[in-house]
Amino acid sequence: MRSKGFDGMVCSIAGVMAVIGDRWGLLILRDLVLGLNRYEDFRQSSGVTNVTLSDRLKHLEANGLIERRRYQVNPERFEYLLTQKGWQIASVMPVLAQIGDRCNVSGASAPPLKFVNRRTGADVEFSFIDKNTGEQLSALDLAIKEGPGADDLVRWRLSHTERRHKQKVDDGVVSPSGTLTMQGAKLRPRAARKVIEEEKFTRRMKKKPTRTKARR
Repeated sequence: MRSKGFDGMVCSIAGVMAVIGDRWGLLILRDLVLGLNRYEDFRQSSGVTNVTLSDRLKHLEANGLIERRRYQVNPERFEYLLTQKGWQIASVMPVLAQIGDRCNVSGASAPPLKFVNRRTGADVEFSFIDKNTGEQLSALDLAIKEGPGADDLVRWRLSHTERRHKQKVDDGVVSPSGTLTMQGAKLRPRAARKVIEEEKFTRRMKKKPTRTKARR
């Protein structure tokens, strides 16, 4: 059974998750990208149960990500194809796959999938590109700002982002523009976060009044 939806939430990420449905919906999209399009192929690929698969296919179709096409009349059989909307959402598959490889969570000793340019055969990797300069960026170079569709809850979330950035600046990990300082580069992101959290905890403990426990 799928969990409660995200109705009323202003969030593009939540919207994508809602139309996909859940992990099984994501794996069906994966299989469609790989060229599988028939019911039994989906079953063999992921081991999903008949009840779950039937429900997820209906969900993806209802949300406009896939369409059914009959390929056999007697008995009636259907295959499933990605729509234009489905292909747009399925474009995250190479990104998820390469992140899984980098985090070593694929369950294999080497990447199970390789993405290449269909015309040249050259390896393809996802990256962030500055639209004005063409510069390739890392995740640490990105800042998240309020968009034109933001509501009060989005602005509340972003206020936490600004506070975290200010804390990093105060701790000397990043500059006000968001670039890593020499100290931040030496610490590396995970260690830098650990140092910041430890310093916050120390400051809280210093401010916390001491209490004397009464003896009985």
